[in-house]
Amino acid sequence: MTATPAHTGSALPVRLGVTGGIGSGKSTFAAMLRGCGAALIDADAIARSVTESGGPAIAAIREAFGTDYIDGQGALDRARMRALVFADAAAKERLEAIVHPLVAQAIAQAGAAAAQAGQRLIVFDIPLLTESPRWPRQLDAVAVVDCREDTQVARVQTRSGLAEDAIRAIMATQSSRAVRRAAADFVVYNEGLTLSDLQTKARKIAAGFGL
Repeated sequence: MTATPAHTGSALPVRLGVTGGIGSGKSTFAAMLRGCGAALIDADAIARSVTESGGPAIAAIREAFGTDYIDGQGALDRARMRALVFADAAAKERLEAIVHPLVAQAIAQAGAAAAQAGQRLIVFDIPLLTESPRWPRQLDAVAVVDCREDTQVARVQTRSGLAEDAIRAIMATQSSRAVRRAAADFVVYNEGLTLSDLQTKARKIAAGFGL
C-alpha cells in the first residue's frame, strides 16, 4: 500500500526503515532522505565495516571458516564467501550468527547517537528488512522502493557487471516484491523515474516528517 505519514507530531525521533530488492534504488532514495535532513544509518556499510581488516567479525570468521575466507588484506573474502553461502545454507547461518549481532549492536549505537543529537527523522537503510522478524518492532514506519524484476537485473548488470543468473540467485534469497510491499507504509515505485523525480518523492516523505 501507499500511505501518508502517520507519525508527524509524535515523540521524536521517528525511525524509518528503507528497503527494497537489489537494484531497486533504495540506497539512492535513502541518501536523498539524508539530503533532506534525516540521519542515515546504512546497515550494509556497517556490515562491511565489521568484516573489514581488523573488524570485530574477522577472528570469528577465520575460526569458523578457515583462512581461505580471509583475503590478503585481512578482510572477509566476499566473493568466496558469497559463493559458499549461496551453496550451503548451514554456512550462511554460521556467518549470520557471527555478523548479525555485531551489526545490530553498531546500528543500535548509531541510532542512539542520532537520537541524542536531536535528529527528527532517523532513516535505516536495510536491504533485508522484511526477512528479519526483529525490525518491525524497532521501526515506526517502512518505505519500500520497488521496481520490476527485469529492471533490477538491468541496473545491477550496469552497476557491477554480474551475470543475470548470479543476480537472480541473489534476488531469490530476498523477499518477493509482494512481501515487501505488504510491509510498507510508503511504496516508492522507482520505474521510469529520473533522479529528479525520485528526489521529489523523497522530499514529499521527508516533509511529512517535518523536514
